[in-house]
Amino acid sequence: MPANILVVEDEPAIQELLALNITQAGHNAMRALSVEIAQNLMRETIPDLILLDWMLPGMNGLEFARLLKSDNLTKTIPIIMLTARGDEYDKVRGLEVGADDYVTKPFSPRELNARIKAVLRRRAPQMTDDPIEMAGLRLDPTTHRVTGNNKTIDLGPTEFRLLHFFMTNAERVHTRSQLLDKVWGDRVFVEDRTVDVHIRRLRNALSLSGHEDLIQTVRGAGYRLSEKND
Repeated sequence: MPANILVVEDEPAIQELLALNITQAGHNAMRALSVEIAQNLMRETIPDLILLDWMLPGMNGLEFARLLKSDNLTKTIPIIMLTARGDEYDKVRGLEVGADDYVTKPFSPRELNARIKAVLRRRAPQMTDDPIEMAGLRLDPTTHRVTGNNKTIDLGPTEFRLLHFFMTNAERVHTRSQLLDKVWGDRVFVEDRTVDVHIRRLRNALSLSGHEDLIQTVRGAGYRLSEKND
């Protein structure tokens, strides 16, 4: 699944290069020349990852990272700091405010893409294109195919996203509200019970290969995907 990656960089040429690399890697690039523009963009769309330049006009990147990590709505967004400052002290400062990684300019596109992929895999695995397999059930985000015990399982787009999220967050219990935020998006306003309808459809589809019991109802809490039968 493509990730929405916000590039906060005040040098247009570097911003263009970053956006091109992100697009070529299969993700969506959001662009901001300043913190103020970034904040306006984030009122419309919460990004899945932020590439944040240290030296920015007005509020600098370090202050913005600190602000993001103090807000419940944005504190879980992974941040990769971009800067020409290569001193170890500066790197430590960036990591201490909550940045997940640090890339020093000039950087190679290959290195940056590898770091983006590593951070997404660690913090938002449902945003990577790595195939996932468990208990004979296999989901490939690149080809958008799901197989169970070598049988092809046809899923609608919402059920596919739901299964992808469950498989990349196995054994964890998710409330209906959490599933709506993560699968449908926090800007989409639908009823909590919508989740139940799609869970039912997902189970029906998985019954073809005998995997319907992987999707478990946790009474009073929500749903989880688990190989264990409690």
